[in-house]
Amino acid sequence: MEILNYIDGQFAKASSGRTLNNVNPATGQVYGSIPDSGQADVESAVKAAKAAFPSWSKLTAAERSEHMMAVANGINERLDELAQAESTDNGKPLKLAQSVDIPRARDNFAFYATAILHDVSESHDMGDQGFNYTLRRPIGVAACISPWNLPLYLFTWKIAPALAAGNTVVAKPSEITPATAYLLSQILDEVNFPKGVLNIVHGTGPGVGEQLVSHPEVPIISFTGGSETGKHISRIAAPLFKKLSLELGGKNPNILFADCDFDTMLSTTMRSSFANQGQICLCGSRILVERPIYDRFVKAFVAKTKQLRVGPPDQTGVQIGAVVSQAHRDKILSYIQLAIDEGGTVECGGASPTMEGDVKGGFYVNPTIITGLNMDCRTNQEEIFGPVVTIMPFDTEQEALELANATNYGLSATVWTNNLKRAHRVASEVHAGIVWVNSWLVRDLRTPFGGVKASGVGREGGFEALRFFTEPKNVYIHLT
Repeated sequence: MEILNYIDGQFAKASSGRTLNNVNPATGQVYGSIPDSGQADVESAVKAAKAAFPSWSKLTAAERSEHMMAVANGINERLDELAQAESTDNGKPLKLAQSVDIPRARDNFAFYATAILHDVSESHDMGDQGFNYTLRRPIGVAACISPWNLPLYLFTWKIAPALAAGNTVVAKPSEITPATAYLLSQILDEVNFPKGVLNIVHGTGPGVGEQLVSHPEVPIISFTGGSETGKHISRIAAPLFKKLSLELGGKNPNILFADCDFDTMLSTTMRSSFANQGQICLCGSRILVERPIYDRFVKAFVAKTKQLRVGPPDQTGVQIGAVVSQAHRDKILSYIQLAIDEGGTVECGGASPTMEGDVKGGFYVNPTIITGLNMDCRTNQEEIFGPVVTIMPFDTEQEALELANATNYGLSATVWTNNLKRAHRVASEVHAGIVWVNSWLVRDLRTPFGGVKASGVGREGGFEALRFFTEPKNVYIHLT
């Protein structure tokens, strides 16, 4: 597959003519190329977006909604093709892409297409003196930069509210997983989406991302990715007074109290640990277990983990596909070795499986469980972003909270208990932007999403996202 940029309604190679290899992680083989874009391509995209902004921003909400619904319908019509591309590009099981990733990308466009039809403005009555009302206006050209773990899902998660609010967009997908972003540009072309409103530029972080973030005519940035990259973006954007939303890393705790529904907790914890090969920022990588059920949980969890089938993503019955790249596989394996060096015990997994046939050269890691580590070790402090979890016991609710909050991250947490008062107490005190009680990854598009501490700045989702992509203006009307 030859992937192209989509700038001002036209498909184009990088102006330099350079390309990057696109690798299938399930096989380790190159199966296509993407543009290795640079400053000139970013300039063209920003110019196109800036030129399209006046007309797009002046459309009525109903008119923008119609254009966006056409994209949502286009995604739905090509759902199977997009899911296959996502699975091939990312290494995730095909069933996961079909049931979660692509439907959610469709729903992101559909949700914001309808949300803007129900948006309301604020007014503040000052009696006979006068009254205030608030206008929310689009800002201009938005930079939307998304990661490789949920490629189209998170790509549209940013783009849709930006467009709905009346901004134009220059979007950079991950160079590791560009395929579905390219198919999205084909859909834009098919539905005659207004030219220049959404531009998609492929390439590396230094080549495209940094040029976009530092561009003087891009006043707003939405980024999802690693915390170190988030810091770098902040250093660039702050002196330029750009508006920032940063959804960053996590080291999320699963807190399991002894009074939980054990069987339900166990099956859900399997998902929250290893879904998408653990490559979801919301996966619970630190499992904290109340001591009375610790031994029982470890035994049952290890037994179920050993039953997980690792293999080619498109093969029926496979639950754990390939991780996204060779470099990422090697990083994950290095953390497993680090855990051993730090005194941990590998209860299962701990290595790459031996694969045969076409997938012999693929990038696979067996789901791994580690016990015996203290909270201060690097394995429990640093984001691994793979199918690796640690398990630690606790004795009291206060100790559970201290362990849960003992990292620089604060994205999500999961609490398992049938004690309603305890559920509310822990949910209130744990450092996290989202807390699930007796569940995991239940998402309502109307709710705010984001983290605290090193997990990010700002909130995405629902009307929070629409507010982020607009600038409020107060208007006072004097009546006396």
